[in-house]
Amino acid sequence: MSTWKSPPKAKIYEALSAVAGGGVTLIGGEKAEVVSSDGTKTYHVEWSPDLSQITSNDNASYWQGYMGYPIIAVLMVLGKLEYRNEVAKFLAGLPWKQMNHRFRNDYTKAIDSVLDTLEAEGAPRQTVVAEVDRIMAQIEGMDLEKLPRRKRPPKG
Repeated sequence: MSTWKSPPKAKIYEALSAVAGGGVTLIGGEKAEVVSSDGTKTYHVEWSPDLSQITSNDNASYWQGYMGYPIIAVLMVLGKLEYRNEVAKFLAGLPWKQMNHRFRNDYTKAIDSVLDTLEAEGAPRQTVVAEVDRIMAQIEGMDLEKLPRRKRPPKG
């Protein structure tokens, strides 16, 4: 069985946005749906009963082998990853797909743009960055395996 690679920090920002924006729905058993930031796609996340294995059909999880934001968001909702809701609220409703496209998938530039905007609106930049770092440390401390069942990413 193989374990998940750590994601880029950008995926944690996206996961916090999904959670704060109400984009995660637990649908019974060991399944959840996560709606993309632009609302055009729904990703399916499934996990084992003991939550030692998980999978998702988002592009990052499927093609790149690291935890995509739908997995991270579901782990937050399930309480497997601790996060501060007051920090997540700063990121609610952000159009990540548009921003990533605007910056040609340069996640660092997209994050910097978001943090600049948040800071201009009075959000504590360092608090947001520190929270993402704290969540990344939790992820790196996990030994979460890939669930063998896999669905292809949605088209669109």
